[in-house]
Amino acid sequence: MKPALKIVISASRRTDIPAFYMPWFMACIEKGVFEVQNPYNRRISKISAGPDRVHTIVFWSKNFGSFIEKGYGEALVKLGYHLFFNFTVNSDDRFIEPNVPPLERRLVQIETLCRTFGPDSVQWRFDPICFYNLPNGDNQNNLRDFKTIADIAGGLGIKRCITSFMDLYPKIQKRAGRTGNVTFTTPSLAIQKTILLRIQNYLAPNNIALFTCCEAALLESLPPDAGIKPSACVPNDLLKRLFGGTISLRKDPGQRLAAGCDCNLSTDIGSYQYHPCYHDCGYCYANPSSGCRGPES
Repeated sequence: MKPALKIVISASRRTDIPAFYMPWFMACIEKGVFEVQNPYNRRISKISAGPDRVHTIVFWSKNFGSFIEKGYGEALVKLGYHLFFNFTVNSDDRFIEPNVPPLERRLVQIETLCRTFGPDSVQWRFDPICFYNLPNGDNQNNLRDFKTIADIAGGLGIKRCITSFMDLYPKIQKRAGRTGNVTFTTPSLAIQKTILLRIQNYLAPNNIALFTCCEAALLESLPPDAGIKPSACVPNDLLKRLFGGTISLRKDPGQRLAAGCDCNLSTDIGSYQYHPCYHDCGYCYANPSSGCRGPES
């Protein structure tokens, strides 16, 4: 009889749990269950949270400061959980990421995660690549610090960088129009190809592979030997290599497979409604409101 497959908990695509909601998360771990509301039909599912049922917890964040300072990761490892980290580290840019800590602090955090949990457990996400115009007409993008971050990540032993270009959803346009800070623009396919190949040149000397998140059309336009692949931000094959055990290697049907998502099956927790993200990033698809400023963390 084959052993039962364990699940992967994704914490979370819907909000930044490490930055804002770890007390809630740890309370659910203590109870042994997460109650998760489907964002579409509002149905509540109960997700078993014990280490006997959970293979890996994949944390997503732009700020692991509180997570590190309060020792949440070490506590979870002692309880028997495996941990994996999707750390979004973009350039310093107060126009589009007003509440994210300064880059210097985030680089200290990524170093701490690599030292504590190992660099193979950390994926660096530079996501999304944004182009925008300021009210004075200046054309800007957020690629300024990419090479600096790449050099540091490579020195730490990180092997994977995931990126994408911003999707200009209607609610993002409306929010940007209300705030009046920036006007987002979409670069041509030719410019996107040039940028991907350029940043790959920054990554290659650091032994970091480049992956794209939901960029199927862009990948198809690249030269066959470009070596840039679709990303699995939840990479169960890698998790199995890192931690062993039994885990599903199926693609996640709830993600944007046709757009180029290569994620494996996981269970996303958290809520757009009950766990709002206070980073207030101008490009965010998850937060429908404007001016959602929260406490500094």
